[in-house]
Amino acid sequence: MLDSARQLPPGQHAVGLERFGLPQFARRHVDPPARPVLTVGGAVRRPTQLDVGELLARLPRREQRSDLHCVTTWSALDLTWSGAPFRDVGQLIVGVVQPDPRAHWLMAAGLDGFQSCLSLDDVLADDVLLADRLHGAALSPAHGAPLRLVVPAQYGYKSVKHLAALEYRHTYAAGSAGLREHPRGRVAQEERSRFLPGFVWRRVWALALPVARRPYRSR
Repeated sequence: MLDSARQLPPGQHAVGLERFGLPQFARRHVDPPARPVLTVGGAVRRPTQLDVGELLARLPRREQRSDLHCVTTWSALDLTWSGAPFRDVGQLIVGVVQPDPRAHWLMAAGLDGFQSCLSLDDVLADDVLLADRLHGAALSPAHGAPLRLVVPAQYGYKSVKHLAALEYRHTYAAGSAGLREHPRGRVAQEERSRFLPGFVWRRVWALALPVARRPYRSR
């Protein structure tokens, strides 16, 4: 994770945090349920639903400051998230659902229908959070309420908002961004897509960003 006082990752520029995502999700506004649950399934012996409030109450909380880097070249710096370290969440979940040891991928899905597939190695990194608060306040719908992943070392499309389901998988599967996304999406390696080098995509996204933002800013 880069400190905000250091140089930004290649091709990124600093902006304030605002609601953003794939254009087709701009009109999908989520009303957080009164009692959210997290569904866990896929390559597991015991699929289950976990009450989010009870889940977080069983785990130690952590507050951390980290940056969010969007694949479309903007970065929001020094965001203070709080929640449960996902490594602890993962350990608890494993004991409940008993995933196949050959399942090395996790498909995360939000209440808005957005999906992104993460390597278990990446999602179990020490700085990954299952977050329910931002800057000391409960997450707003604009930023992922009631629960979201925060995966600082990966581009923002891996930090799934409105998290509602996790699916253990044996193989990688493209999420909602399809061929535009990279299986790992590591910021330090500029893994913006599976196809073409990252520096090519940064130019494409820099040109497309104003158009991509328009449906979010018009509401």
